[in-house]
Amino acid sequence: MQELTAVERERAVRLLEASRDRVCASVGGLSEAQWTFKPAPDRWSALDNVEHLAVLGGRVKMMLLNIANAPAAAPERPVEEVDELLLASVVDRSVKLKVPEAGAPTGRWSPAVALEQYRAVCDEFAEIARTSTVLRQHAVPHPLFGPMDGYQWVLAAGAHSDRHNQQILEIKVDPRFPEK
Repeated sequence: MQELTAVERERAVRLLEASRDRVCASVGGLSEAQWTFKPAPDRWSALDNVEHLAVLGGRVKMMLLNIANAPAAAPERPVEEVDELLLASVVDRSVKLKVPEAGAPTGRWSPAVALEQYRAVCDEFAEIARTSTVLRQHAVPHPLFGPMDGYQWVLAAGAHSDRHNQQILEIKVDPRFPEK
């Protein structure tokens, strides 16, 4: 079975840290009114986005910590091809997705706590990418993309942050976004 290369590890860590930094920069300095502003009643606020990233990220992190118990990866296509497809597909906001109930924001945290939880899960993903020896060897099905090996779940986590960062940036340019 294939093990991660040093290049793959570095790519994952760079993606995770850069996407984390983009989200943190996008919400840095927001007021309470800006954190909680929703462009429409059925849309998410910046706080909702960060909470969702932290909650869903925590669930994926737990799955990755136990990935050695998952079935052996049996890729139908070259893993590098699937890696690139995931990176492009996850950030594509032209396709709207329904969030699983377990990952939906509920207003459980203040902005500071949500951001702290999000940063922590990003750091944990990066540590998994740096140290795990079994990410390419086991696969867990994704509801949209089918079986994904652990490394692909890590890449998807970074791309997922970028997807929600795009959403936060869209919120911030809404004409009704509070000045402070």
